[in-house]
Amino acid sequence: MDTTQTTQLNITELMEQFNEQGYLLIPNVLSQEKVTRLNAAIDELVTQEPETLAHNIYNSVARDEEIASLMEEPSILPLIVNLMGYNIQLHISHLTIRHPNPKQVQTETNSFINWHQDGPHPKFPSIGGITPLYYIKTCYILSDMSEPDRGNTKIIPGSHNRIYQPDTKNVSEQLPGEMQVCGKPGDVFVFAQNIWHAGAPNLSSFTRRQLFLGYSPIWMRPIDYRVASEEQLKDASPFRKQLLGVIDDNPFKNYVPNESMVPLKALYKGEVSRGGYAH
Repeated sequence: MDTTQTTQLNITELMEQFNEQGYLLIPNVLSQEKVTRLNAAIDELVTQEPETLAHNIYNSVARDEEIASLMEEPSILPLIVNLMGYNIQLHISHLTIRHPNPKQVQTETNSFINWHQDGPHPKFPSIGGITPLYYIKTCYILSDMSEPDRGNTKIIPGSHNRIYQPDTKNVSEQLPGEMQVCGKPGDVFVFAQNIWHAGAPNLSSFTRRQLFLGYSPIWMRPIDYRVASEEQLKDASPFRKQLLGVIDDNPFKNYVPNESMVPLKALYKGEVSRGGYAH
C-alpha cells in the first residue's frame, strides 16, 4: 500500500467546477516518492514492449501493483464516487508514453490524436444534441508537463454540456477556446468522456508519461479487460474488488445491486451538486 499523503479535497466545490467546465486539474495528489516508484515500474513495462515513438499500454493495472494501487487512490476515489455514483467499476487503465516527435511523425500507435469525444463506434446516444456523461477519466501526470507542446492533452472547457462540433478534427489547428492541460509529476487531471479533447504532438525534448484510469457504471462493459485475474483479486480490498467488477455471481445485480455489494457507497455523500448526472 502506498504511503503518499492524502490530499484533502473540497468535493462539493470540485463537483460544481467539474459540472461546469468538464475537467479538473488537481495538484500534488501523489508524492514524488510514489511518482518515482510508478516511473520505475513503467520503465520495466517498457522493456517488454516494442520500441516506438508512442506507447499505448492497456489494462495496465494488471501489469503492476504500483499502477493498480491508483484505482483506489484515497484522494481521488471519493471525488469519482460522488461524481459518478457508487455503482461503478474501473472502465479502462491506459498508460501513454509519447517520446519527443518534433517532426510530427504519425505512428501506428498514434503519436497524437485528433479532436474527439470518447465513446464507442459509432457514438454514444445523445439527448437534444448533447452527449451525456457516461464515464470519467483520471489522468495521472508522471512527467514534466508544465509547459505546452509536450504531448499535452488539449481540451475545450465547457464543451461537454452544450451542442458543439469543432470546425476541424485536426489537432494541429488552433480552435477557439482550446487549452493545453499543463501539470507537474504527481498532479491529476480529471475529465468527462464527453468533453472535446485531443492528444497534441510532442514538439519538445521531454517524454510525456500519462496514466489514464477511467470509471464507469458497473453495468457498462469495460474497454480493455473482461474479468479481473485471480492474481489481481488475491488479497484485494472490498473497494478494489468492486472496481474490478466483482460484486455478485448474478449479472443482474450489476444493474440493481444490494447495498452490501457496493462498498464504495461508504464514500458517497448523497445528492449534492450533482448537475443532473445519473448514478
